[in-house]
Amino acid sequence: MDSMFDSMATYGYLVLFLYSFGGGFIALVAAGVLSYVGKMDLATSIIIATTANFIGDMFLFYMSRYHKSQMMPYIKNHRRKLALSHIFMKRYGDRVIFIQKYIYGIKTLIPLAIGLTKYDMRKFGIYNFFASILWGVSIGMLSFYSGEAVMDLIESSKETIWLPPLVLFSILGGIWFYMHSVTKKKS
Repeated sequence: MDSMFDSMATYGYLVLFLYSFGGGFIALVAAGVLSYVGKMDLATSIIIATTANFIGDMFLFYMSRYHKSQMMPYIKNHRRKLALSHIFMKRYGDRVIFIQKYIYGIKTLIPLAIGLTKYDMRKFGIYNFFASILWGVSIGMLSFYSGEAVMDLIESSKETIWLPPLVLFSILGGIWFYMHSVTKKKS
C-alpha cells in the first residue's frame, strides 16, 4: 500500500492535471486524501486541479463554438444528453456553470452545449473561473478532512477485498441508470 502511495505522490500532480482537464472529481478526492496522509500538498493539488479544470472547460467551449463541424462526430452519440444540458441551461441560467462541476455525466457536456449557443465567451470564462475555484476548494478541502475516514475504509477493505469494487460499480451503475433514464426517448 505504501508503494502505491509513493508512486501516486511521484506522478500524482501530473495525473491530477491530466484527469482534471476533463473532469477531475476522483483525482481531486484522491489528491485530498493523499494530502491528508502527507504524500501530496493540498494547496498545490487544489491549484493544479482548478487550473486544469478551468482550461479544460474553456477548451470544450472553444471547440464547440469555433470547430463545430469537427466536434459533431463526437457529439452525435450524446444528442439527448446535450438536450438535457440545454434544459438545465434554461432552467438554472448562469448557475448551471457552477452546478455542472459537481454532476458526473454532464460535466463535459455543459461547456459543449453552451459553446453551441450564442452565450458570450468572456462571460462563460468569468463564471467558469469562479466555478472552478469553488469546485477545487470545496472538493479538495472536503476530501482532505475526510481523509481519516477514507484511510479507515481502505484499512477495513483489506479484509473484504470484494466490497470496494462492489460499492464503486453500484455507484457508477446508479449514475449510468439515472442518466440513461433521464435522457431516454419517451414513446
